Amino acid sequence: MAAACGFLLVASVLLISSLAETCYGVTFSSLNRTLLLTASPTPGQVLKAGEDQITVAWSYNKTFPSGTDSTYKTVVVKLCYAPISQLDRAWRKTQDNLEKDKTCQFKITSKPYSPSNNSFTWAIEKEIPTATYFIRAYAINSRHVEAAYGQTTDAHKATNLFQVQAISGRHASLDIASVCFSAFSILSLFGFFYMEKRRAKLAQQK
Repeated sequence: MAAACGFLLVASVLLISSLAETCYGVTFSSLNRTLLLTASPTPGQVLKAGEDQITVAWSYNKTFPSGTDSTYKTVVVKLCYAPISQLDRAWRKTQDNLEKDKTCQFKITSKPYSPSNNSFTWAIEKEIPTATYFIRAYAINSRHVEAAYGQTTDAHKATNLFQVQAISGRHASLDIASVCFSAFSILSLFGFFYMEKRRAKLAQQK
């Protein structure tokens, strides 16, 4: 009887926890940093959207007890705004409730969870805006909610940051054509004045 009551109590706690996650969302502050995450950009490096690539590697942090990762099913890796690129931008605001958090808006990859030997090379998409970034990975459990995380920066999001430079929208061929057209216009203008001056001189001689 006592064992049955204990089982019901545990089941009730798990059910309440699951309902709370569903209703209120998971908070970032409740997650353990059980994933070790590294990325190829060096601190301060400037990468170009649509041209450069980022290689990300991740694994389970074995300093945590064995079995801590038993509920992990998927790892989602994201590109995230650093605080300096969130200032006065409400649409990038960090919030503890991950359903409302706007820090990590760009998905890099999603992979089945494995405790080691994970890596992915991502071609930076053309749509990525100019900003300062870091990378974060979330471990997703069987209820499809965040269960843990890892990131390439410290808790204050101040170290190992890098920049992405967005595409300007201009192309070299267009710039060359613009320069050629400008030069042609200037030459045409000089030619027009020369012809007018010559005509005036001929008219005076007559």
